[in-house]
Amino acid sequence: MLTTTLLLLALTATPATPGAPATKPGAPAEKKVEFDKHYLVLLKRAPNAPKMEPEALQKLQGEHLAHLNRMGESGKMVLAGPFDEQDDVGMRGACIYRTATKQEARQLAEQDPMVKAGRLQVEVVAWYTEKGYLAFPKAPPEEAPKPKQK
Repeated sequence: MLTTTLLLLALTATPATPGAPATKPGAPAEKKVEFDKHYLVLLKRAPNAPKMEPEALQKLQGEHLAHLNRMGESGKMVLAGPFDEQDDVGMRGACIYRTATKQEARQLAEQDPMVKAGRLQVEVVAWYTEKGYLAFPKAPPEEAPKPKQK
């Protein structure tokens, strides 16, 4: 039942205007739905990924994992993991970034040694979820906005 309710909520909400009420035109006003915004970074196998010797690939994989750990420790990335059992084997994994802009998420993801080496490419999309539904207990807390200097 909760899954059906969440699906219906997702289908009626308008992510382009986070915080807008999820109502149909002419319908009575309902509860105001607020959203959290994250950036979903999809890691995809590059179409012309260079071939590498096993030892070099293993070293690069270690650098890739170290990059993901640094992103997690910084609080900019709150979750990452590889895919398995997917229909498109070119899809290798995903990360959820908590950044101010899509460009910042892309810039951080493109610092990944696997991306720099041409083995992976990134696709970044804004992802809205109903406020309060996602929690990342292992991620450092989100920084509060800093007051503007006069």
